[in-house]
Amino acid sequence: MNLTILTQYYPPEIGAPQARLSELAQRIAARGHQVSILTAMPNYPKGKIYEGYGGIIKRETVGGIRIIRTSIYPTQKTSFIQRMSNYLSFVASSALLGSFYLPKTDYLLVESPPLFLGLSSWWLSLVRRSRIIFNVSDLWPESAVRLGVVQKGSLSYRVSEKLEALCYHFAWLITGQSRSILSSIQARFPKRQTYHLSNGADTQKFHPNRKTPQARSTLGGERECVAFYAGLHGLAQGLDQIVDAAQILQTDHQLRFLLMGDGPEKGNLVRCVEQKNLTNIRFMSPRPSEEVPPLVASADVILVTLKLHIPGAVPSKIYEAMASARPVILVAEGEAADIIRQHEAGIVVSPGDISGLVDALNTLKQASELRQRLGANGRRAAEQYFNRDIIASNFISYLESSQ
Repeated sequence: MNLTILTQYYPPEIGAPQARLSELAQRIAARGHQVSILTAMPNYPKGKIYEGYGGIIKRETVGGIRIIRTSIYPTQKTSFIQRMSNYLSFVASSALLGSFYLPKTDYLLVESPPLFLGLSSWWLSLVRRSRIIFNVSDLWPESAVRLGVVQKGSLSYRVSEKLEALCYHFAWLITGQSRSILSSIQARFPKRQTYHLSNGADTQKFHPNRKTPQARSTLGGERECVAFYAGLHGLAQGLDQIVDAAQILQTDHQLRFLLMGDGPEKGNLVRCVEQKNLTNIRFMSPRPSEEVPPLVASADVILVTLKLHIPGAVPSKIYEAMASARPVILVAEGEAADIIRQHEAGIVVSPGDISGLVDALNTLKQASELRQRLGANGRRAAEQYFNRDIIASNFISYLESSQ
């Protein structure tokens, strides 16, 4: 079997889709199949091409996986024109250069968002006569409307709706990372074939035994209760809620907050903390992916936040925390909240409920046995339901049986 993954985001970039897709590619290759990646020059999240990359095209082989990188207009700006230039530049370069350099492929798995990659995948599927697997990580344009990026009924919304329908129409299979994503698609496109390609965690990489004294000292003192967030600092994450909670709890010298990562909102968050003179919250630059598991395992509480309810959104950070046997404070609604509640792996708070977030932090700070019990529950659930080895194996078997 020959499979190509078409995605705008891939390592050495750090992020949820980058980790999920690269690990899936590695597992497919380990089963003896040929895997190629068609992706952009790495530039996310700072909007600058990484050192050692650039130009029109760069080809390399990493771990037996062929990687083809094509040009992109890099930007961190949020203006409509610049974001469209970012998306469409990669659509054009991947379609054009992929036509020449992409090897024979049976399946073309395209990652959405951005939704526009559906155009590139349609063209490449014709050129290579391959089946399109359209992988939906976020529902667009619904998510864009919820975030206030797009107005419902606007021209851009209507165009996105038409493009979404077109992408689903040409797909041989539609995969979704959450059941609520698939439910939405099935309700609107009942004739399309769907598959639940859940997110999850590498339960060997994220493991409670990855805790180390070095990682703990990076987070804070042994007598402190460290609430740790690791990930994108963007609009959707609503990290200002953590800052608001830290302000209320600033006289509590036992509780400390650490936010690790980068993104378009980080500058605003840092300025806000400085203006409020908060000493109980720190920021850390992104760390290489291999340094993250010990930090997660060494924290007392893992924070996962969303600004508001986004249809189908299930942050991958909950799976990594669960696999590390760390209790989660989840500020979100929907399927992610259902997972935490069902498996009793943490405390769920509604977005915008700062007093609820403060109460959850105080509860877990004061109850080490509760933290241990919630963490153990999460670890069991991760091993049984959210193990990436099992998720990938089932998906590979599905594709093998469909050839």
